[in-house]
Amino acid sequence: MTTDTTSPSAAASGQFTIGGDLPVTRLGYGTMQLTGEGVWGQPRDHDEAVRVIRRAVELGVTFFDTADSYGPDVAEPLLREALHPYGDDVVIATKAGLTRPGPGDWRPVGRPEYLRQQVEMSLRILGLDRIDLFQLHRIDPAVPLADQVGELAALQQEGKIRHIGLSEVSVDEIKEAQQTATIASVQNLYNLASRDAEALLDHSEAEGIAFIPWFPLATGALAAPGGPLDALATEHDATPSQLALAWLLRRSPVMLPIPGTSSVSHLEDNVAAAQIDLSDDEFAALTKAAQ
Repeated sequence: MTTDTTSPSAAASGQFTIGGDLPVTRLGYGTMQLTGEGVWGQPRDHDEAVRVIRRAVELGVTFFDTADSYGPDVAEPLLREALHPYGDDVVIATKAGLTRPGPGDWRPVGRPEYLRQQVEMSLRILGLDRIDLFQLHRIDPAVPLADQVGELAALQQEGKIRHIGLSEVSVDEIKEAQQTATIASVQNLYNLASRDAEALLDHSEAEGIAFIPWFPLATGALAAPGGPLDALATEHDATPSQLALAWLLRRSPVMLPIPGTSSVSHLEDNVAAAQIDLSDDEFAALTKAAQ
């Protein structure tokens, strides 16, 4: 599938090399919103979901974030249907460690045998020989972290995982995990209006670890009429969400935003954010407004 050069391109967001050997376009795509309500069940419009994924590739997106628990077992099959056989530059990051008893219900399970089973399942469902980035979706407090990360490290040694990532962790937890394996990425809640993970972002940047912010488009009251995002969006002929993505991309070179959507038109709007160049003053004003 070729890149569409007549439309906004994710390539304008630049590149980051995960783990020192896996280059991706920084503005990626997250698949969680492709599923049904409560991240449960099939998409409302299956064909549109497939079109969104394929359009993302046309627009230069190379980094796709998914998980076995999205659906569950819905987002991974959609990726395979839309993109297999995968282009050489397509990188799929998936996760395991959260089970799904029902809509909106997420429960951590980090037993080594369970994580191994889910890696094997994801390999089969995605049609891959190796998963480029496999993330522990949540640390299971009932299982020693060294056992959870250690099993992923064993799978890495077996050639089934290329790089290991963590999700929703603290700086101390990532340091603990680094005693067992090399950690290539972290994925935490982070956006312009919610920056509790600031210390983790700073640590990631210092260590060269990819930082994948989930829920990247949240802007809260900042986008209200007359607010700082609203006014600046008018100046840039952009939407507040586009500015929120532009701010993330400017915030750190290790930042890999993965906005998700089930609509092709919304996807194109998100990708257009890669073209927005915030001035130093604009970036500083948005940073200060959200504090």
